[in-house]
Amino acid sequence: QVQLVESGGGLVQAGDSLRLSCTASGRTFSSYTMGWFRQAPGKEREVVAAINWSGVTTNYADSVKGRFTISRHNAKNTVYLEMNSLKPEDTAVYYCARLKYSRSWYSVPRPSDYDIWGQGTQVTVSS
Repeated sequence: QVQLVESGGGLVQAGDSLRLSCTASGRTFSSYTMGWFRQAPGKEREVVAAINWSGVTTNYADSVKGRFTISRHNAKNTVYLEMNSLKPEDTAVYYCARLKYSRSWYSVPRPSDYDIWGQGTQVTVSS
């Protein structure tokens, strides 16, 4: 069974940067679209960014465009989320997840399309 492990969260001040990492076990990482999601207290889980299996195609939530960058290194089985100019409203638990179907891309990512999730990493941005 594939497992995803996130790291890199923490407590930062507004305007700071963080890089999250998500490393997958197994040999099939390079065949799957990966996504980053976040969930703030009392709110639904929302997509932050997604990247297709080759790394060529990405998309972002409007709230993070221009500030966050998703990337992947297939040889390391790792997907990254570089977060710059962080704001207090970015505070949430961040999760990485794997799309249900290999070599597939959905232009509008939804949590229900992803079936393997990491445990989450807390990001807190103070004002």
